[in-house]
Amino acid sequence: MTGGAFTDAETPRVLVYRAIGLGDLLTGVPALRALRAALPGRSIVLAAPAAQRPLIELVDAVDAHLPTAELAPVAWEGPPPEAAIDLHGNGPASRRLVEALGAARVIGFDLVPGNPAWDPDEHERGRWCRLVTVAFGGTADPDDVLLARPAPPPRGAGAVLIHPGAASGARRWPAERFAAVARRLAADGHEVLITGSADERPLAAGVAGRAGLGAEAVLAGTTGLGELAALVATAGLVVCGDTGMAHLASAFGTRSVVLFGPTPPARWGPPPGPHTVLWHGTGVGDPHACDPDPALLRIDVEEVLEAASHPGT
Repeated sequence: MTGGAFTDAETPRVLVYRAIGLGDLLTGVPALRALRAALPGRSIVLAAPAAQRPLIELVDAVDAHLPTAELAPVAWEGPPPEAAIDLHGNGPASRRLVEALGAARVIGFDLVPGNPAWDPDEHERGRWCRLVTVAFGGTADPDDVLLARPAPPPRGAGAVLIHPGAASGARRWPAERFAAVARRLAADGHEVLITGSADERPLAAGVAGRAGLGAEAVLAGTTGLGELAALVATAGLVVCGDTGMAHLASAFGTRSVVLFGPTPPARWGPPPGPHTVLWHGTGVGDPHACDPDPALLRIDVEEVLEAASHPGT
């Protein structure tokens, strides 16, 4: 994989726009592979956030990464792409950015006549696979999410990774419950590490403190995305909410317990594998709310510990 430029100027290029979060990148991998199979001989350029590069380098269907901020203009150089694909969403903002590239063919839900219709109830992986196969033919496997494994980290192999953070309060299980899970698993002899972003370090430190773990167990804010991926790839178990961390566990086939709410697993759940999904909702809640969703609060500590003690199916 290279940057935005190619040494072979004659190679037709296809631009895929998906400049969102980590989970969005990983759920788009099956569609990217379907695109690669449908368009042999083309160079697939993925416009995505710069911070995602360590993972994009592990995606075998991408030839070049074009760093792009979310809903910012794409800094495309050279002749327009042969095709431009909106793998970002269904709104006018991403649509305008893709159309501005001047591609001979523009692909996106409801974008132009002949493009498929958006289905709000569709699973995220299946949605983008459908878009690609309708547009270009071929087949796609929505469960084809596994990535090449990165080099192992210097520590953490076989550890339990507890990830208490999430992008919104609606998807954050209470910190004291994460701490209770961490305390019990540590008492059972597991190495327990608390992960998260730099902004989530106070949350992670609080969970570790309540669990009786030392400061050395707090990895939040100390790992880049590549290092975090390596930790997940060698971990014994990941316990987290419906976040990018859950999709990392899926990408490396790492056993996980994923706590869902407010969005049901029918839309964002993991593929078959060693993953246990916990969900007690009856519909779709507000994913942007500040407080934990009621469906998430119906999951108790003992249920998580029970799931952690048995491999997923």
